[in-house]
Amino acid sequence: MKSPILLFLLVSISWHSIAQSRQGYFPPRGEWQQKAPKTIGLDPIKLDSAIAFAIQNETKAPRDMELAQAISFGKEPFSAGIGPFSERGAPTGIIVYKGYIVKTWGEPDRVDMTHSVTKSFLNAVIGVAVDKGLIHSVNDTVARYVPPIEVYGQGDLIYPFATAHNRSLTWDVMLRQTSDWEGSLWGKPDWADRPEGNYSEWQKRPRHAPGSVWKYNDVRVNALALAATCVWRQPLPQVLKAQIMDPIGASNTWRWYGYRNSWIVLDGAPVQAVSGGGHWGGGIFINAYDMARFGLLTLHRGNWNGQQLLSEQWVKQALTPTPANTGYGYMNWFLNTDRKMLPSAPASAFVHVGNGSNLIYVDPEHDLVVVMRWIEYKAMDEMVKRVLSAF
Repeated sequence: MKSPILLFLLVSISWHSIAQSRQGYFPPRGEWQQKAPKTIGLDPIKLDSAIAFAIQNETKAPRDMELAQAISFGKEPFSAGIGPFSERGAPTGIIVYKGYIVKTWGEPDRVDMTHSVTKSFLNAVIGVAVDKGLIHSVNDTVARYVPPIEVYGQGDLIYPFATAHNRSLTWDVMLRQTSDWEGSLWGKPDWADRPEGNYSEWQKRPRHAPGSVWKYNDVRVNALALAATCVWRQPLPQVLKAQIMDPIGASNTWRWYGYRNSWIVLDGAPVQAVSGGGHWGGGIFINAYDMARFGLLTLHRGNWNGQQLLSEQWVKQALTPTPANTGYGYMNWFLNTDRKMLPSAPASAFVHVGNGSNLIYVDPEHDLVVVMRWIEYKAMDEMVKRVLSAF
């Protein structure tokens, strides 16, 4: 048995060698070359079989996203939606090989909620802030970057990183979802998101040491998004557009929403603090083509046609396993290092995942990006297996 550290090093070396040897085609804005699978060495019949499987395994959740949210989270305390929802489309996807589109299905132009894939976009704007020196180090405490914040229309000040525990939290533990941040934000207490154990302990339990326990929690992600807004001193959708989405040639149809009550005063103007997912509505609404472009960016270690939008160092950190959950890097980079998430995929593959299921499968070993939308979570591995059988 190889140790997790040795296995990670071997995967990293392999990943880097693959990336270094790849030239790659990058689609310009407004167009994307398509190639017949057979012309670039793929089996079209097996790809068609994979697509049929994805369509047959459409998620059983309702297409009404507000109803789906109520079914998934309605039993949680403070579960009411406070951001926009939408009616989703049919099962949809795109297969990109060597940068070229080889197959699409469903409604790839349709703008739909992408739920927690939003977290990977949040990770990107924080990564750019680190690369530009707006955040000196991910090991800095977040508190030193966040002043008192005025809630728009209320005149009240909030201090999201002022408690003794929260003052100790670094950007790194927030990105890895190991912070155990405490408090309430936008009317949602941290303990109300996916509560565990006895309800009598939710509000009074001792806090875990930062980095020691992994917990998926959207209240804490929203606190991170608010902190990033303070760092950039502008709305995060504008940052994402200028720093990532425009350079990769994304469409002008994606949107990033927050909540009805998540408005703050920033430099004298009202600004909406956006959310990190669709747990209570909001998050990024986007089409499959734009998701695929983002996946292609992460496949190339943050480089887009020679322009380094995210530093290789940032991508390396995002792909470094979190000690408390080795299947997770930075949000929302789910890793396959131990091949538990996707046994049929290479250890170097990773996935940006959101509820729905929405996912961007990124496979450096095969020079492959696959966007899958509205597929049953348990069907993901079989779908990947079927796609890879076409190679």
